Amino acid sequence: MDKPEAPREKHPVAETFERIWSQALLAVSTAEEEVNRTLQRVASTAGWSQEEVKRQARDFTERLVGHRRDLERNVEEAVRGTLTRLKVPRREELQDFEARLARLAARIDALGQQK
Repeated sequence: MDKPEAPREKHPVAETFERIWSQALLAVSTAEEEVNRTLQRVASTAGWSQEEVKRQARDFTERLVGHRRDLERNVEEAVRGTLTRLKVPRREELQDFEARLARLAARIDALGQQK
């Protein structure tokens, strides 16, 4: 009977990157909320119509979304570069290594049974 697989522990580096990523997303979300509040204050101060507020908000949101994508891409590239410098193997490399080990174990078992 196969034993149930134990839950995998996360690598400390992965945990650190996940925590940093969560903090970055929280910061961006907080900034988006602040932008919405600021736009409402500016609109009331400037005396803009509802349509002008919507247009300005849409333009600003498009720019903000672009900046957010840039931030995400930059963080992902930095993480990838750091993992490469630390020589942390990619998931595919680990899977290939695991498959090679399984083939070697099977060959060793076969050799042991020939004796």
